[in-house]
Amino acid sequence: MKVNTYLHFNGNCADALKFYEQVLDAKVVMSQTFGDSPAAEHSPPEMKSRIIHARIQIGDALVMASDTPPERYSPPAGVSMTVNVPSIEEAEKRFAALSEGGQVQMPLTESFFAHRFGMLVDKFGVPWMVICEKTP
Repeated sequence: MKVNTYLHFNGNCADALKFYEQVLDAKVVMSQTFGDSPAAEHSPPEMKSRIIHARIQIGDALVMASDTPPERYSPPAGVSMTVNVPSIEEAEKRFAALSEGGQVQMPLTESFFAHRFGMLVDKFGVPWMVICEKTP
């Protein structure tokens, strides 16, 4: 069994996927718009160019994503995407890149459990934690 994350966006999924490709060295594996899907004839005109379903590979994780119809969208709450990196330098790099245009909730710093740990919400409204764990 696998458990995957599914991110919902408010019309900016394609931009978010490009951003994650740049800042996380991710790779979009698949992406389809409403207009290019079997649901095209049932999709309102404003949804035709939006993403109905996408898959993006981030490290060894597969994340799925789509644009949600505006009336059904709500920002993520109670969950965070977590990037676990092997070095302080990479933690600093990923944290800086993900937080660009977003909001830092907890600055990246040393903690009792990590060489570096920080929390942010990126410019697309997705909460992230970046961690470089200490060896137990």
